[in-house]
Amino acid sequence: MELYYNPMSFPSRSVLLFAKALDLTMELKELDLLAGEQFAEDFIKINPQHCVPLLVDGDIALSESRAILIYLADEYGKDDSYYPKDNKERAIVNQRLFFDLGSLTNRFLETYIIPILWRGRGVNEEMVPKVEDSFTILNTYLNGKDWIAGDQITIADYSLVTLVSIAEAIGFDLTRYENVANWLARCKDTMEDYEELNQNGLDKFMTLYNEKLSQIE
Repeated sequence: MELYYNPMSFPSRSVLLFAKALDLTMELKELDLLAGEQFAEDFIKINPQHCVPLLVDGDIALSESRAILIYLADEYGKDDSYYPKDNKERAIVNQRLFFDLGSLTNRFLETYIIPILWRGRGVNEEMVPKVEDSFTILNTYLNGKDWIAGDQITIADYSLVTLVSIAEAIGFDLTRYENVANWLARCKDTMEDYEELNQNGLDKFMTLYNEKLSQIE
């Protein structure tokens, strides 16, 4: 099993964290995204999306981190706790994954990441209320619950934790969302090798982020 990844890529880190939870051994193949290695002809042959993460497991090649998390849970989970087989419980996990991609991550990228890293501009202030709205929704999902989709940790938590940890790192005020702040602390304490698999890559990302931000300022 091979994983093409980059430690600064938060979707890559979600897969790394979950693979560790499943005690999977992967051959890690780091791509230098800043050097454009994702556009190499050999890589595009197996991944026309030219993005990371990409999982290659036998005859299947999967991009999109959430699809990878689902596949790993179904294929290698010792039970169905990370991705329940019960239709209603699974539907909640799926909804949280779609919320992550379609609302929180999309809004956060358009507000804080894309303008600074790729457009040479500051924060998109017009989008900030939409990010705040997404965090309010996430906070509501966590009312009376330890984990994003209920009382046990699932792939939804592994998907969301890497993005929320970026929000914390750039100074987005999580204290306004007590449930989210407590959940993030819980993830840090619970997810195996969190420092190595998420924090180290996050630190590298923040070095790049702050460098780009200083050029704008």
